[in-house]
Amino acid sequence: MFIMELDYTAPIEAVEDVLDAHVAWLDGYYASGVFLASGRKVPREGGVILAAGISRAEAERIAAQDPFTLAGVCEYRITEFIASKTSSDLAGVREYPAA
Repeated sequence: MFIMELDYTAPIEAVEDVLDAHVAWLDGYYASGVFLASGRKVPREGGVILAAGISRAEAERIAAQDPFTLAGVCEYRITEFIASKTSSDLAGVREYPAA
């Protein structure tokens, strides 16, 4: 599983200009089951996406295709972790570390 953390690199007005395209991009990955949760940071300096069922290379490719990235208004930091414990709602994405 991945935490995909966005940090805005441009004024919020520039981010807002690309927001509709970013939301449409998010919707596509929710529809495919890759994105589990997302939202703005508080304070609003970026955002966070929780993604599962993909490789690190795929997470990097997905981040590179974000309209925010293409417009140059954010940078990503991607952290992989093993979700060995989850709520029952996320049981389907639990992972078990290799021995």
